[in-house]
Amino acid sequence: MDRLDWNQARAFCVTADAGSLSAAARKLGLTQPTLSRQVAALEASLGATLFERVGKRLALTEAGHRLAEHARAMSMAAEAMALAAAGTSQDIAGRVTISATDAVSAYLLPALIGKIREMAPQITLAIVASDSISDLRRREADIAIRHVRPIEPDLIARRVGDMEAHFYAADHWIAKHGTPRTVADLCETELLGFAPVEQFAEHLHAAGIRVPADRFRIISANSVVLWEMVRQGLGICMMLKEIAELMPGVVRLLPELPGTPVPVWLVSHRELHTSRRVRLVFDTLADELGRKDAGVRRRRSNLGLSKPTER
Repeated sequence: MDRLDWNQARAFCVTADAGSLSAAARKLGLTQPTLSRQVAALEASLGATLFERVGKRLALTEAGHRLAEHARAMSMAAEAMALAAAGTSQDIAGRVTISATDAVSAYLLPALIGKIREMAPQITLAIVASDSISDLRRREADIAIRHVRPIEPDLIARRVGDMEAHFYAADHWIAKHGTPRTVADLCETELLGFAPVEQFAEHLHAAGIRVPADRFRIISANSVVLWEMVRQGLGICMMLKEIAELMPGVVRLLPELPGTPVPVWLVSHRELHTSRRVRLVFDTLADELGRKDAGVRRRRSNLGLSKPTER
């Protein structure tokens, strides 16, 4: 073959990683027949069979395995080029994608997005609401609000503060069941926990709150779902104070317990941070989230608690 068609190579690479035409088509935003024709055209131009069907999945042939690594290298180079090109843009108008957890997206981001819209209405803001960490290097998002420090060396990260998590219940739940006074009392109630619940229980244990994983009777990876269940009186759950304060009809339990600190990191790719519109959104989010942290620090100071060490 004299010339490689990048669309065909990309179709092959994504299909190889996804393991099926349907999954690859969804990822690329193509119809399955279109993707299938691209893969078939590449096989015809190469004169090689790249896939064989194993049950409902596609498996790489020996030739496919040899070429897949080259296709992945091409894909990485194309993504790097796209990042570099996006970073050179000094035009405010355009799209910025923000990734945050379900709860932060639903309850805290609207006010922040409103401020950005006032400052730069020509920017289109896309929100990825998920507790999964978006891959900024693959442009799944331009900016991410995370609760863990990123370890990727090509990312810019700024710790903009800490929030606090406490246990909460609906006031009508308390009227029916009474107010738990101790952690032991909590263990005898209907507790809602975050999945994976074993990891959540370990997190609480590290904060000095010993609640066995098997005491959580309702479990979900979606914090908005858990919070709505609390508001409807299904039990007790831990939630960010900054969110709980926005909700009528919920009561903080065990007020003598210090809040569990939840770090807030703002993250962007190093190349994208040179984009004017990404930088504007990044800096605005940092300023607004920093103001929330100032309130937390004042409350901790009033309680005689120091800000947790950054790790």
